[in-house]
Parts: sequence; structure tokens; C-alpha cells
Amino acid sequence: MSSSAAGLGEVVLDHGSGTQLSHELLSLIVETLGDVYIGEMEDSAMLPITGGRIAMTTDSFVVDPPFFGNGDIGKIAVCGTVNDLAVVGSKPLYLTLGMILETGLPIARLLRVLTSIRETAREAGVRIVCGDTKVVRKGEADQIYLNTAGVGVFERTPLRMTNVRPGDRVVLSGPIGNHTVHLLSIREGLGFDQRVLSDCAPVNGMLDQLFAAVGEGDVHSVRDVTRGGLAAVLQEYSEATGHTIRMEQRALPVQFETVMAMDMLGINPIHSANEGCVCLFVDPSAERAVLDSLRSHRYGTGAVTIGEVTDRPEAQVLLRDADGRDTVVEELRGAELPRLC
Repeated sequence: MSSSAAGLGEVVLDHGSGTQLSHELLSLIVETLGDVYIGEMEDSAMLPITGGRIAMTTDSFVVDPPFFGNGDIGKIAVCGTVNDLAVVGSKPLYLTLGMILETGLPIARLLRVLTSIRETAREAGVRIVCGDTKVVRKGEADQIYLNTAGVGVFERTPLRMTNVRPGDRVVLSGPIGNHTVHLLSIREGLGFDQRVLSDCAPVNGMLDQLFAAVGEGDVHSVRDVTRGGLAAVLQEYSEATGHTIRMEQRALPVQFETVMAMDMLGINPIHSANEGCVCLFVDPSAERAVLDSLRSHRYGTGAVTIGEVTDRPEAQVLLRDADGRDTVVEELRGAELPRLC
């Protein structure tokens, strides 16, 4: 930590007052973000955009706990925004960064978050173009909340849910449930957090590689499997297409320790949150090429086909067990899990 950071100690209300302390905090933020921050301190960012169509997304992050074994709220914020842009087929370019800081937050912890933001943004190839910082009283936030907006450009045809059709194979890029188990293990002291790590990662590089390896129309749609889990994603697609989607229980990729932890907690992996797993709807003729491409990337080594879109004209999701029996997967009315992010 720099001498200026050591001098600041912790966040105080006057860091949000617009005075000298605010300017010192802003300088520290900009210094830590380094080359990924390209803001010019104007009231708006003025950015070059080429092409006829852009993608935009926004999200807020209230992660509990905000710091965990192999990541933190900063890494999740960049990954979550970048991934939302990437799965619709756009190239992520720019992010905004809004921070709500609780009085008493150690500056060292803020620097940890900013460092994660910087390193993850570098990996994803995006720049932070503007931001805002607010400071609230003790007890009005859980250390730090983040808000991001993202902008991407389309260099290919956008991917939409309506492109999905009967016969499409449903592919997952990797295991499900690890992020949920990792955070809950830390929160509840379950002891699984060293063996089950969060899957938090920017997936745009993996998808760029995939799109370069297959034909333009081979991947019909992609969705990142976050809050609500795989079941929520498939429910959404089933309703959008009007067709039944069937997944095979024995094909679901779940780490052994994750199964153990979820059995203890009474959680179904298909409802669990993830931060680096994507669900792809793929033309049957391209299934092998898609799997090969995903498995050749470090974030897709566990890619598997887990089901298909059937020609049955009924909006529902089925889970087929090892004996060939189908069970309807009901949509959860409320949250099965405590809030993670």
C-alpha cells in the first residue's frame, strides 16, 4: 500500500464531501486503476463508437461476503457486466464504475477491490471511462456496494432467445454451483471454501474463441447462468420459445464437494448462482465443434451437453433421471438461497 493510502486509514464521511479529502480519495482510485481508467474528469465520457449497433447493460453488486477466497466484489462487478455484454454477441468495450462506501471501510480493502477491478478489466480488454463515489454512514451499507454499466459493439449478428429452435443442444461451459458453495461456506463456516472455489471469470475471451471456430449460425443463443441458476435460464428460454426443454440429470456438471455441501444445505444445484458459467443453445451439427472449442479454453474445460430443446409445444422444463423418468422443474416462487450478490 502506498504512503498516501496508509495516511488515509479508512473511509470517513468527508471522503464524499467534494472537499480535499474527496480529491485525495479520487486520486488514489485513479492511481490504482491505472491504465484501465481513461476518464478525463469531465461530467460525461466522450467515446468513439464504430458500427451501427451497440449493446448496453447495467447491474448493481451487493455481494455477501464482499471479499472471498479467490475473488471479491470488484472482480464480480467486472465479470458480471462483461459477461452480460458478451453473451449477446457483442464485444465489450467500456464500463462505468459507481461505488457506495460505508464509513469505516479500511482503505486497504478498497485498494483490494480496485486492484481486482483493474486486473479483471485488463483480462477482459475493457476500459473504465467514468465513475462516481458516495460515502454513507456506518450501518447504511455492507462495506462496499458497486454499480456498473457496460457498452459493447456488435461485430457479428446479435444472439437472441428467439433464435433458439427445437433440436438445439443445450451446452454448459462448466460446473454449476461452485460460486454459491464457496460464498456460503465462508459465510457459514462450512469448511468447503478451500476445495470449492468460485467460478467468477470474464467469459468474453472464451466466447470470442468459440465464435471464431464455428459458423455464424451455429450458436443460436447464449446466457450466463447467474442468479436463479440453470433452472431459471431454461425456464426463461422455454417460455420465450414455447417449447419444452429437457435436461439429463446425470449429465449435469457438479463437483463432488459441491454436491456434498449442497446436500448438507438442502440446495439443488440447478437453482444455484454462478459467475463464470454460460449456457449455450447450439445447432446439433455444431455440437462437437462447440464442445471442442470451449474445452480448449481454460474457462471451458468442463464443457458438456446437458440436454436439448424438444419439439413439444409446451413451455416447461423437464429433468430426466438415470431411469429415463421425467420430472417437471417448477419455477421457484421466491429465493431458495440467502442473498449472495
